[in-house]
Amino acid sequence: MAYKVTLIPGDGIGPEVISAAVDVIEATGVHINWERVEAGGQAMEKEGTPLPAYVIESIRKNKIALKGPLTTPIGYGFRSLNVALRKEFDLFANIRPVRSFDGVESLHKDVDLIIVRENTEDLYIGQERMIDDNRAESIKVITKGASERICKYAFYLAENLNRKKVTLVHKANILKLTDGLFLETGRKVAKDHPHIEFEEVIVDAMSMKLVQNPQDYQVIVAPNLYGDILSDLAAGLVGGLGLAPSANIGEDIAIFEPVHGSALDIANMNMANPISAILSGAMMLKHMGRLKEAGMIEDAIEDVLKDKESRTRDLGGILGTREFTEKIIEKIYSYKQVEGDGYAKEI
Repeated sequence: MAYKVTLIPGDGIGPEVISAAVDVIEATGVHINWERVEAGGQAMEKEGTPLPAYVIESIRKNKIALKGPLTTPIGYGFRSLNVALRKEFDLFANIRPVRSFDGVESLHKDVDLIIVRENTEDLYIGQERMIDDNRAESIKVITKGASERICKYAFYLAENLNRKKVTLVHKANILKLTDGLFLETGRKVAKDHPHIEFEEVIVDAMSMKLVQNPQDYQVIVAPNLYGDILSDLAAGLVGGLGLAPSANIGEDIAIFEPVHGSALDIANMNMANPISAILSGAMMLKHMGRLKEAGMIEDAIEDVLKDKESRTRDLGGILGTREFTEKIIEKIYSYKQVEGDGYAKEI
């Protein structure tokens, strides 16, 4: 079976890490017709817009996209393209798995959690205005509908991935109306899932608890801004953003992307760590129902990382982007030679 997927290489190191992800996916034997389109800085230069209409059309047609990081100017210029895509396709759930790998130097071991971030509202969508020259205002919007949808999705993931606990993050002690609505909605959803433990934690306390004992958490659900911050914090506990994949999920469209930025300073230098992009590709394969091939990729990364010399420089190794990717591909081929079609990974 051949699939059709929109491919957005992105800016900076994006083309390098997305190319790595494509090569690794193809090594598993999954046949994908990639429809390559440009967005971000390169599209701005060629088309005069960072998000051409043909990009939207391609994603809407194919339903699945794999994209690299897109550069967003700080304090000026166009707004985040990631936010624009999430809004365009109502990608209400941002899913960020965080796990530790044996052999990778990190603050914690045995971490395996998922942050489920509401993706369509809260402060992060950028509803701002200038009141006068000395005062700016940002509007925080939380709705019952969006809160209920993301909390239901968090419990759905917990059930399907055999997770035993969902933790809801909020600041309802201060933001009694907005975060209060999110919290109260989460409590009601939790009542429909009595077999899953439910706890609620204030966001500042959550930051401390994650640093101290991340192993205590399995699925964390949070409003947009808190989820963004906590997911980066959690990634820092296991080795950094270079190990962190993500998915943006809607009712019928999904976009998969590495969590890290475009890192323009090391673009085209064969220095980027492609693991985040490769793991995002594995998440995409799971979404497509190709669990065996996704498992191959995850196992290959885990096995290769055990050898210090087989890591990229940011993880204490000596390999460049291309060389590390080749190690992953070699490992996948070795699995296929030994196990053939019988290879199975418990997801």
